[in-house]
Amino acid sequence: MTTPLGGAGPLIDVHAHFFPDGSGYHNARHLNARRLQAGDQVGITYHVASILGSWGASSPTYFQSLADTAPANDAMLALQASDPRIKAYVAVNPNDGAAAVAEVERCAARGAIGLKLAAARRCDDPLVAPLYECAARHGFPVLHHIWQHRRRHWPGQDISDGADLARAAARHPGVSFILAHIGGGGDYAHTFAAVRDVPNVYLDLSGSGVDRGMLDDALAAVGPRRLLWGADITLCTGLAKLRALEVIGLSSEEFAHVRWRNAARIFPAHAFPSLTP
Repeated sequence: MTTPLGGAGPLIDVHAHFFPDGSGYHNARHLNARRLQAGDQVGITYHVASILGSWGASSPTYFQSLADTAPANDAMLALQASDPRIKAYVAVNPNDGAAAVAEVERCAARGAIGLKLAAARRCDDPLVAPLYECAARHGFPVLHHIWQHRRRHWPGQDISDGADLARAAARHPGVSFILAHIGGGGDYAHTFAAVRDVPNVYLDLSGSGVDRGMLDDALAAVGPRRLLWGADITLCTGLAKLRALEVIGLSSEEFAHVRWRNAARIFPAHAFPSLTP
């Protein structure tokens, strides 16, 4: 058997996306099939994924309407039911208040394993607290979209950065927060300083940036047990980070933590049936 491009052993992508029919991506089924195909080449055991509303087709991607939210989550849960490699986040808009909490409860009952929040409300806003409390009840980690050091308002987003997430995590110590895509844009050094001493914040290594020293600095800031491998939209850059992780001084045990053991520890116990943390 050929060794996967990303190396041997289990591998969990904690930040994946799929697309529904009728979305802003006209070739959704092709993109979904290609992600799974490429994932097999890389060696991904599980894709933990979300669908963000209609991806801009009928409501804004970061502010998806309530009418778009449930169909998107239903599509994500259907993908999970169709393929054992796929695991579902429930994605909601915090501005929907009690309806967003009810949607998390509905999807938890149908097998979702985590909560995905984009950029519809700053993550430390009190309005989001009921969603964190709901996540805690179900043992869900929260993957939160983050811009690495917010210096201004970004149109179409109520963007959060690492300092915001650190405040939210300190208020909800029973929840594991996944800080999205340190390679997704902005000053990740600002992020590392903001979350270094917040033990329930985990760094998702995804994003298209693969800067020299970025992973070394992440490792120095939070250690190997708070790093999570992910790819987000671009699997090629996720693969590049796997190659980089092989040469920055991790032991084989530490590398396994980043590849899959940390994820298996913070998601619900039933989330990855073929793996034991």
